[in-house]
Amino acid sequence: MIPRYYVVAEALHELQNPTSKEKLVLLGQRLGLGPDSRVLDIASGRGGPALLLAETFGCSVRGVEISPDFHDVAVERAAATGLAELATFGLGDGAEATFEPGTYDAALCLGASFVYGSLADTVEALAPAVRPGGHVVVGEPYWRRLPLPDDYEDRRDPWTTLEGTVTIFETSGFPVVSVIASSEDDWDRYETLHWKAVEAWLAENQDDPDAAEIRGRHERHKRTYLRHERELLGWAIFIGWKPL
Repeated sequence: MIPRYYVVAEALHELQNPTSKEKLVLLGQRLGLGPDSRVLDIASGRGGPALLLAETFGCSVRGVEISPDFHDVAVERAAATGLAELATFGLGDGAEATFEPGTYDAALCLGASFVYGSLADTVEALAPAVRPGGHVVVGEPYWRRLPLPDDYEDRRDPWTTLEGTVTIFETSGFPVVSVIASSEDDWDRYETLHWKAVEAWLAENQDDPDAAEIRGRHERHKRTYLRHERELLGWAIFIGWKPL
């Protein structure tokens, strides 16, 4: 399940990754989406990318999300924007989602390769869903340079360099044909919305049993971002093409 921290921290996020509406529209253009296109979105969250692609390109998008809180918001947003017929959202574990082979023009997993365990596992899992000539799309962090500073706190982060990320993606036989990288502005928007949401929540929920744990995560993430990640951590949307 999604830790409660992220439900609190991403309560203000329209897009739950360090990217922008403009870059997601660019993604749709590079995928060649149109009214006849079908898109699978694993870990669809609060529905931001799915709804934007459906509205912009008229494509149909099937989202799968494990968090009831995020799923409910996505369903409400689809109804409120009149997109419920194009963008549908199922509640469940994306790793257990089933689909007919070759039924989608694109299969997305933006910022959630942990659903399947790793980047390589994600590409392998999504590959059967996509028709020949279609695309598998993964949003993934990468290190701008290595080694990491000695005082970097979370040594468990599994990421590698930009070149290494492309190499891992391509081990599944999907050549990476496009990379859409995040800017510092994208990162600042994404991270500082966390700060705003958590501080507001803590002010209103001081006696909540999870308050201390959420504050601890908030302070650690903020410190790590300012000290190291803003300079060293990149994020990009990697587009792999399924050969004919």
